[in-house]
Amino acid sequence: MPDLSHLRADFPILHQQVSGHPLVYLDSAASSQKPRQVIDALVRYYERDNANVHRGLHELSNRATAQFEAVRTQVARFLGAESPDEIIFTRGTTEGVNLIAQVWANHFLRAGDVILTTGMEHHSNLVPWQIAASRCGAVVKYVPVLDDGTLDLDAMQALMAEGDVKLLSCVHVSNSLGTINPVADICAWARARGIVTLVDGAQSVGHMPVDVRAIGADFYVFSGHKLCAPTGIGVLYGRRQLLATLPPWHGGGEMIDSVTLEGSTFKDAPARFEAGTPDIAGVIGLGAAMDYLETIGIDIIHQHGRELIHATMEKLSEVRGLRVLGPPLPAERATLAAFTIDGTHPHDLVEYANTKGIALRGGHHCTQPLMRRFQVPGTSRASFYFYNTHQEVDRLVEVLHQAVKFFS
Repeated sequence: MPDLSHLRADFPILHQQVSGHPLVYLDSAASSQKPRQVIDALVRYYERDNANVHRGLHELSNRATAQFEAVRTQVARFLGAESPDEIIFTRGTTEGVNLIAQVWANHFLRAGDVILTTGMEHHSNLVPWQIAASRCGAVVKYVPVLDDGTLDLDAMQALMAEGDVKLLSCVHVSNSLGTINPVADICAWARARGIVTLVDGAQSVGHMPVDVRAIGADFYVFSGHKLCAPTGIGVLYGRRQLLATLPPWHGGGEMIDSVTLEGSTFKDAPARFEAGTPDIAGVIGLGAAMDYLETIGIDIIHQHGRELIHATMEKLSEVRGLRVLGPPLPAERATLAAFTIDGTHPHDLVEYANTKGIALRGGHHCTQPLMRRFQVPGTSRASFYFYNTHQEVDRLVEVLHQAVKFFS
């Protein structure tokens, strides 16, 4: 595989010291860093093209609109969607899930219907369904997580077979376990029973090849800030036929067709779901990030990540008292490792690592039910992206060995 270490030069933030040590940033599952190419795109927009989109006829507005809508086409291609009209810009994964949990659920769910999700979900793909169910009297059921960090797929199919399941929502890649779920199979099982599907792609898009039509999801959501784009921008993909059945979510400017004092009519998707002034700069930054990733190659990024996690899993096994949650085989997990060390609280371990210049994340990672499932208060998590190196893996393991001695 090509050596990607030269790409670190594109990331200004990585070239600093923390606590007197070179920064080792291992928190990309929470938010990735931004290359100079994305930063420059934001500056260029604000310096040259800053204007509202769609509504203006002057040159700046025309340029901003052209860039904005070009990114919609770019995202559709990036995801393998059939049409740009299936791409809705949101603030992130959380807003995408909430949009469907409110608009679709309010329109189609009835008392006694079942929403099926899993025990490994991020709160953003769990709490919205609980709220939706409470509004209409539906029931939320959960697919169990096995001891190895994978889903109990037999139980999932049995729950589908019980009937009354109207929607299945599951994560593509677990942010706490690194588990890569077989979402294409899951969506196929659901489709055969007439169940609508939503897949949370927050940890997958930009890290591995994603083709929403091959996966077969009705809805697919992700956040830009986890793939080198700015914070506050995300995408909801929805099959065009399904989007056409949904009423608006927010009312306001741009989403309307006609407004009178007696009532209003609304545009087709995606405009129907994008009321008000959007995050124009964020969308342009997302386009620049996707350009950057495609220049490297998503397949190469994915392979680099697999090599890093393989090395990480091997070396973590040498640390006394350390337990990694999730699938033991690197081929079954994404580029993150969440772990505990006997007698050490995850927060203490993360604080110790910070004194050595290493940025980890500690806590429940917005997956409290999953932490209870594995009977831990939380974990320390190291998550990698293409700008991380094997030398940084070695540095992590070196510091963990030191931490074991320190806390013992």
